[in-house]
Amino acid sequence: MKHDTVRTTAFAMPLTNPAFPPGPYRFVNREYFIIQYRTDPEALRRIVPEPLELAEPVVNYEFIRMPDSTGFGHYTESGQVIPVSYRGQAGSFTHQMFLNDHPPIAGGRELWGFPKKLAQPKLAVEIDTLVGTLNYGSVRIATGTMGYKHRALDAEIEARKLTAPNFLLKIIPHVDGSARICELVRYHLEDITVKGAWTGPAALDLHSHALAPVAELPVLQVLSAKHLVADLTLGLGSVVHDYLAPSQTARRLGSEILIEANAR
Repeated sequence: MKHDTVRTTAFAMPLTNPAFPPGPYRFVNREYFIIQYRTDPEALRRIVPEPLELAEPVVNYEFIRMPDSTGFGHYTESGQVIPVSYRGQAGSFTHQMFLNDHPPIAGGRELWGFPKKLAQPKLAVEIDTLVGTLNYGSVRIATGTMGYKHRALDAEIEARKLTAPNFLLKIIPHVDGSARICELVRYHLEDITVKGAWTGPAALDLHSHALAPVAELPVLQVLSAKHLVADLTLGLGSVVHDYLAPSQTARRLGSEILIEANAR
């Protein structure tokens, strides 16, 4: 294979049969179960990277079932998303996600920088209750429950909320183990149609695990919950901050020197 052929055909790994196709990626009947809860603000400060800023000490714990997605198939994911702001614009930072399908794990990590790992999430209706669970191996680490469709929400308002920017920390290592790419990425959901939105009484239990540390953002108080069904497109992203750029490194070192001088 010629050099130019490699360069022009390279999209993802493996070269000759990538784990996922090129986008855009359309999701039909994507089902969300989101529980918002209050947590320890100090724990959040240890997690959210600059230049993002914390909005308030809350976390959105999500269970998402995707029965029809372009190139990725049928899968479910679960994890934590943190409300933040970037240059005054409200958005969300995805802290960790766990899912049960290889193509979206590979595509999510390689394209956008989604912090995805393999696990066993589920989302289903059990009699009168919407139930989301997450197992890492045989260990249960998250259980969310909500009364099924107790009260309708405004679908247009929920659709507008889904248009807010989302942020990810994309890290790809060099062959020597150092960071080759370390970027803050922004992406948006597009062409959104919310087919239904509901709320109800909810509860969330998180359990400790060495390799799936969702409980490090403890549940202090459940604030709200919602259940959405939507069609949407996952848009490709853009880089808003490069942690390895010389100007960023110089700016960070200069700030640290100034802080140290002021402390003296």
